[in-house]
Amino acid sequence: MRLASWNWGGRDCVGTISPDGREATPLGVRDASRGVLPLIQALAEGGSLPQPSGTRIPTELVTLRSPLPRPLRSLFCVGRNYHAHAAELAGTVFRTAMPESDPWPIVFGKLGECVIGPRDAVQLPSPSISAQIDYESELAVVIGRGGRDIPASRAMDHIFGYTVVNDVTARDVQMRHQQWDLGKSFDTFCPMGPWIVTADEMDGRKTRVRGWVNGALRQDGQTRDMIFDIPTLIETCSRGITLHPGDVIATGTPSGVGMGQNPPQWLKPGDVVRIEIDGVGVIENRFE
Repeated sequence: MRLASWNWGGRDCVGTISPDGREATPLGVRDASRGVLPLIQALAEGGSLPQPSGTRIPTELVTLRSPLPRPLRSLFCVGRNYHAHAAELAGTVFRTAMPESDPWPIVFGKLGECVIGPRDAVQLPSPSISAQIDYESELAVVIGRGGRDIPASRAMDHIFGYTVVNDVTARDVQMRHQQWDLGKSFDTFCPMGPWIVTADEMDGRKTRVRGWVNGALRQDGQTRDMIFDIPTLIETCSRGITLHPGDVIATGTPSGVGMGQNPPQWLKPGDVVRIEIDGVGVIENRFE
């Protein structure tokens, strides 16, 4: 099942998307401002999906919003979690701490307020604030059943579904502050969508993540090449911290980011970043 949030005729809607992605069916949701989040929470409490509340609409006629336009809280994000990506950063300022030899993943936060829709424009900051804007194509896990101290052996049972995010990053700000939150959390720096695909339809441990900049393929990775797999990430993020239905874990990006190019290739006004994850869908955002 695919659950999405969209705007149609000036009204926010939440509903299902057909398997081919061509039709949207609204559900009877009282408050659609939080997107799919209330549905995830209701299902976690043993409820069921609302009944359809309108006719099917071609998705090409609606404006897709992020499925979680106002996330529950900050996103859990994982740094340098693909072997090839860790290798490409070995020649950068990050060379002093590579996760290949570390038993723990790098986890940081990204403010939920920076989430935007799958086709919304990303607003570039003034060059005086940051001149090194980068893209990161990522599979995101959406938690469906909460818990604390979740063992890796049971972690997959806690997943509601998957979506696509672009973990846009101001690299110079990220390096300047050493802690990554500020460089990751500029307004509009988290395109998300186009919907959430439920875990019964795909296995995030076995899919492909690709990213293009202006039509040129930059990133192409398999989630099986993660250094820390999805169950390990859920186990780690839940150690001493209760995960709630609707929490989001961005699982890291494959190699091919702008910082890893020689010379580095930073995003500029007019650039378009397209990200596609097999079994989930596509987001495409212009940088302005």
